[in-house]
Amino acid sequence: MSKTRLFTSESVCAGHPDKICDAISDALVDAALAQDPNSHAGIETVVGANQVALFGEVKTTAKLDYESIVRQKVKDLGYTVPAWGFSHESIFSNDIHQQSPEIAMGVNHDGAGDQGMMFGFACSETPEFMPLPIALAHAIARSIDEARESGQLKWLRPDGKTQVTVRYEDDQPVAVEKLVAAVAHDEQTPPEQVRLDVIKTILAPTLARFKFGLPADGDITINGTGLWHIPGPESDAGLTGRKIVVDTYGGYARVGGGCFSGKDPTKVDRSGAYAARFIAKNIVASGLASKCEVGLAYVIGKPKPLMQTIDTFGTSKLSQAALLDFKDKLIDTSVRGVIERLNLRQPIYSQTSAYGHFGKPGLPWEETVES
Repeated sequence: MSKTRLFTSESVCAGHPDKICDAISDALVDAALAQDPNSHAGIETVVGANQVALFGEVKTTAKLDYESIVRQKVKDLGYTVPAWGFSHESIFSNDIHQQSPEIAMGVNHDGAGDQGMMFGFACSETPEFMPLPIALAHAIARSIDEARESGQLKWLRPDGKTQVTVRYEDDQPVAVEKLVAAVAHDEQTPPEQVRLDVIKTILAPTLARFKFGLPADGDITINGTGLWHIPGPESDAGLTGRKIVVDTYGGYARVGGGCFSGKDPTKVDRSGAYAARFIAKNIVASGLASKCEVGLAYVIGKPKPLMQTIDTFGTSKLSQAALLDFKDKLIDTSVRGVIERLNLRQPIYSQTSAYGHFGKPGLPWEETVES
């Protein structure tokens, strides 16, 4: 008898308040790394009604025009209308300070910039080796943004959320059971038109790319409260790093203790999570297992992880010792080893600030290596 279960993951659009903050923080990290690859950063952005504020620490030789970078990023995300209560003209404040000397002391000797545990995951459900629910949720969120940016749906405004429930039988995804989308729109477009357009223009084509059909009409929810006119921080404040589950595996795997955005690669919250994904993905891509979760843990100021685990949930073709040997040949998981193997001192992080950090082509931790 087959075993049936449901699993739900969510994503958000690039104009979601928390993602505005991630985008700003990563744009600043990229700007620093572009001038000084040895930059250290831990940048927190907060957005609220008609204001954006920077906090955190930076150590760099780069000359950054913080305000110009922030205002341009807000504009790029589509917030160009002051009447929405937040725009590229909103009040700006900067309280970033120099990196703590205690933290710098450990980092300068190739130690981790903080303590913490990180997890990486991969499975064979999709070509990107990502769980299907989060892959679909991200794809729908991206499609919403593309429909707005291209003008295909002219009534769309920035901000939005998606949610996908997938039915599994015997641990294999077999159907999309429920879909949820929330989209901000102009006052002239009635809810009925919003619903029809989202289903026809966004949901149906996106699911078709994954070779799935739409669920029953009653299992599709578009704007659960009926209307949504004011997007962004005017309606809901945002903060860097608040979407950890969206950024990783949609709740399908364990979640580490820290966020990624706004941090340079000496911060193992970021680099350790990328290394763990790199290991897990290569184990699955090499056919050694159909599902894999890698755990790493570091302590501030120390170069090597104090925990390294590999769990293949009973799907491995190799012994645990052989999997650990595979890992050791693939990457040195010391802080310096990870940064150098994955070439992380480059300005590549803005592309991670929306639609997750994993499953995207071209990122170094997504590389697969022939075994």
